[in-house]
Amino acid sequence: MQDTTLKFCGAARTVTGSCYWLQTDQCSFLVDCGLFQGPKTLKELNYGPFPFDPAKIDFVLQTHAHIDHSGLLPKLSTLGFDGPIYATEGTKDLLTFMLPDSGYIQEMEVEHLNRRNLRHGKPEVEPIYTREDAEACLSLLEAVDYQVWTSVGPGVRARFWNAGHILGSASIEIEIDQENSAPLRLLFSGDIGPDNKLFHPDPEAPSDFDYVISEATYGGRERAEVTPEARQNALLQEVSDALDHDGMLLIPVFAVERTQELITDLLALQDAGKIPKAPVFLDSPLAIRVTKVFQKHASDLEDLGPRPRFINNPAIHATETVEQSKQIAKIKGGAIILAASGMCEAGRIRHHLKQWLWQDKATVLFVGYQAIGTLGRILNEGAKNVKIHGQEIRVKARIRSIDTYSGHADGSELTEWILERAPVKRALILTHGEEPQLKALKSALLNKGFDDNDILIPNLDDVITLGGKAAPTVTPPLERRLPPAALVGPDWHNDLTELVFELRDKFEEAADDKARGKLVRRIRRSLRDEA
Repeated sequence: MQDTTLKFCGAARTVTGSCYWLQTDQCSFLVDCGLFQGPKTLKELNYGPFPFDPAKIDFVLQTHAHIDHSGLLPKLSTLGFDGPIYATEGTKDLLTFMLPDSGYIQEMEVEHLNRRNLRHGKPEVEPIYTREDAEACLSLLEAVDYQVWTSVGPGVRARFWNAGHILGSASIEIEIDQENSAPLRLLFSGDIGPDNKLFHPDPEAPSDFDYVISEATYGGRERAEVTPEARQNALLQEVSDALDHDGMLLIPVFAVERTQELITDLLALQDAGKIPKAPVFLDSPLAIRVTKVFQKHASDLEDLGPRPRFINNPAIHATETVEQSKQIAKIKGGAIILAASGMCEAGRIRHHLKQWLWQDKATVLFVGYQAIGTLGRILNEGAKNVKIHGQEIRVKARIRSIDTYSGHADGSELTEWILERAPVKRALILTHGEEPQLKALKSALLNKGFDDNDILIPNLDDVITLGGKAAPTVTPPLERRLPPAALVGPDWHNDLTELVFELRDKFEEAADDKARGKLVRRIRRSLRDEA
């Protein structure tokens, strides 16, 4: 009888691309199958082959609907996977809209890219999958209830627990039968929500596991305790400052949860007369559809009445069509635009940023996590110039951020959640975090009594043997899809874009054409010397 193995196919020393591949002597399955987001080097993994044969995967256990956890499910099914995808009812309903939307965005992004490639004589590329592929994948979704054991495969049982992150989110408890010994007990955290989060009770799960695989997104970050009043006051200040003197406020939003939270608080502040009754444009077809899912599940959520207002409110202008979206461009100020995507990597927010980033009367307010290499992270870190759809744009807008709407537990909350899972008999495995956050969470846990040998931090494509009597160790693969160094920061694509902007600034600052010619010669000499 072979030991169970666990391969880290994503979200290892990086935040996105969550995908865990488990093999037992009776079956092969995944926990999550997410899209990589961030630098181009990382996103290129989405186009490459999986590190396993999709046709030999028996089933998938899905923690929640966010695209960095679910976005490669359609690719999995197009390449031969035809087993069930187990998820909560809320996750299933969200994926019904989110996966086809993801396919559509990829089709549109590739269409824009191929136009540029054609002009530069480069070959065309194919989308990772299409909207039609995603719609076909939906038939594989099977809903499960929280806190009910489900036989998901031969010798494997799973139970889903509220993770307090978004609608339908779950931590997944797994038991795997072993010959002549007790079942192997695992817990995959998924994404853990913070305490006192709008709409959700605090996260919960049982204790006493052989292995706990925990996210570490904010493992080294602490935030002040967020009350509903503090959350609304933070938003109040930012909205008031942004709309002052007929300003324009752009909020890049995640279609799931963040949009609905912001709408709830914006309406409350407007009704209380604390902010102007400026028009609020919800410019995201996906967010509009997801909001309807929230209305369907209103009775299962906290802080909502049986008939939440959301988009059924005259203050909210929901723009579904492209033409409706284009009409927003005619507005010169005094309005709020909520548009996806939350990290500015795709969607309509990029069109609004092209129109407003170069204007000093605009404010861009970030309200969620920004992965390394994304346009949102680049703006949030103070970039003076960016490139959108191949066009260079000078940044003059105010760039602001608040973390009171974060859907992730901070370092202390993650530490407490992990301690409540004790005893963890074999190993705690930290994933879904950038290097500093992983190290900070490990340090905090060592201070709470964990042994250094009992905390593992794998790299992408590493394998751990879970069964057997030997101490668990991380085994590197024979070949890695990316070296570990490629996961720890912006890649050369980001560096090249920044260099181009720096060169242009140098040329503009040069006193005259003679000085510019001298600069050209210096650059050419440097390139020749490097060669």
